[in-house]
Amino acid sequence: MNRQLLGYIAFAIIIAILPMVGAYPIFVMKVMCYALFACAFNLLLGYTGLLSFGHAAFLGGAAYASGHAMAVWGLPTFAGIFFGTAVAAVMGLVMGLLAIRRSGIYFAMITLAMAQMVFFFFLQAPFTHGEDGLQGIPRGSFLGLDLSRDLTLYYVVMAIFFFGYFVCWRTVNSPFGQVLKAIRENEPRAISLGYNVNNFKLLAFVLSATLAGLAGSTKALVFVSATLSDATWQMSGMVILMTLIGGLGTFTGPVLGALIVVMLENKVGEFGRFLSQTTGIEWFRSLGESVTIVIGLIFILSVLAFRRGIVGEIAHRYKLRKAGS
Repeated sequence: MNRQLLGYIAFAIIIAILPMVGAYPIFVMKVMCYALFACAFNLLLGYTGLLSFGHAAFLGGAAYASGHAMAVWGLPTFAGIFFGTAVAAVMGLVMGLLAIRRSGIYFAMITLAMAQMVFFFFLQAPFTHGEDGLQGIPRGSFLGLDLSRDLTLYYVVMAIFFFGYFVCWRTVNSPFGQVLKAIRENEPRAISLGYNVNNFKLLAFVLSATLAGLAGSTKALVFVSATLSDATWQMSGMVILMTLIGGLGTFTGPVLGALIVVMLENKVGEFGRFLSQTTGIEWFRSLGESVTIVIGLIFILSVLAFRRGIVGEIAHRYKLRKAGS
């Protein structure tokens, strides 16, 4: 436990000093928002065994709710983030009550169907401004700190990320988390032990939706906007990719997966130009237009070479080596 704690402290220090060593604050904040989103999803799939294809509804719903509350209602930043997160929690409760009595592919399809209903509502609702998105969300201030400065906002987002990360860690390492693992491993046995499985799954679903909403509210604050792309089924698929690439059922896996996916989205064009200049092959310049294909190839390679995800595979091989020594 001490070694694990030291690892988390080192992780926090590295993130804290990134802007001082030349990292672009907006880029790192985007990674942290998606990492929190992936951690929230991992809590549901990795530790409870429930595959949701509709988690983008919570990310986008919280972004729109908090953005509207701050831009139109004039709520302060903290209240706006709290409101957006609460809206995501209510959405999670409603969707969970409808979906939780099914399992497997039926559960996944119900969450996808309801998320698509939410998407079309956002597309037509006046307060979302349709395809134009909700623009000009004020950052305001947080505990007296002026969030108009990117560096100040960076450390606020970092605090929010580590708060959400700690909630995930504490949930998994609690009696409640042990029951969730038991449900994932053998649901009939958990039922035979007297646990009300549906109540546990519903609570896990709502908690996951709440943390996804916190990520959405924070993302809206970082980019001062909320758009339909946050609520599409592609975003739900993207968070699945982040979790699987990094390592399902691990704490650091979703963070690494989010970093890889965001870097591919933002840097693959630059990498393609570098390869083109180095090799003289003009085709590499088109990589920036083929991000989805590149991410798909990375996912295929990850599944073939790292079936447990990158972090999961490293941890598994370390355990084998330790057991063999």
